[in-house]
Amino acid sequence: MASEPNPLPQQFKVIQHHLRTALEHEQRDPVVAYFCRLYAMQTGMKIDSKTPECRKFLVKLMDQLEVMKKQLGDNESITQDVVGNAHIENYAYKMFLYADTEDRAGRFHKNMIKSFYTASLLYDVLTVFGELTEENIQHRKYAKWKAAYIHNCLKNGETPMSGPIGMEDELLDNENKGDGSLPQSSISDKPPEPMPTADLSNIQVPPGAHAPANTPAEVPGSSVLPSTPTIQPVPQSVPIIDPSLYGVKPQGEVRLTPEDYARAQKYCKYAGSALQYEDVGTAVQNLQKALKLLTTGRE
Repeated sequence: MASEPNPLPQQFKVIQHHLRTALEHEQRDPVVAYFCRLYAMQTGMKIDSKTPECRKFLVKLMDQLEVMKKQLGDNESITQDVVGNAHIENYAYKMFLYADTEDRAGRFHKNMIKSFYTASLLYDVLTVFGELTEENIQHRKYAKWKAAYIHNCLKNGETPMSGPIGMEDELLDNENKGDGSLPQSSISDKPPEPMPTADLSNIQVPPGAHAPANTPAEVPGSSVLPSTPTIQPVPQSVPIIDPSLYGVKPQGEVRLTPEDYARAQKYCKYAGSALQYEDVGTAVQNLQKALKLLTTGRE
């Protein structure tokens, strides 16, 4: 397993968790590792590319990315942006969905905290492909909030509140300030204040928990990567297919715009990416969206 360029300059502390996530996914999902490092490099270049220690770090990181790009040269997720975007977005959403499902069921544990936080980091990584959608922006904010909120509750011996109850108003207040900041207890987009180190070496997943087939990155503040086993997915229920889509035919003259074709293509890519993880539900949902768009001109 490759190691990250060392030491990490103080100016680059903001990307330390993205690099740690890359290291953890080196073998499990090299595409995730590659784009985490690409995000770290691009962010580092914006922060400081002239200071000798920063420049040295960035050069080593660039070399590492070049090696990975050659090794993954036949992978469409690396060679085609639309496929790479779908891969990272689907991965982030699966982790978010797992953590959110655990949260709403009242199952609070370290692994779901890690999943929330890793999802937020991967939504950061999605910016290498362009601006985030509004949905992804909200998922990122919510995941960062939840990771910090639940971590602090468990640390203080308090029972967290499930779902967004009690958080929506404060999130809205912070958005209305116009600075995009999160409450003080959450992890901001600025270099994060370290949270108390949590012992993640013996993470257990409750029986029946549905998790993606990967191990999330560590909780912010921990200085050692936990040795956690890969979590295997459990059988999923397939969503009910809209009967109106059976044998569907275009409704009259449907005039599709270039944007419609691009969106339909994106849904199909998302479906293909979901099938890589045997996520039938997500694949079916995205294929239905593509089919509806192509046959009605509406989403």
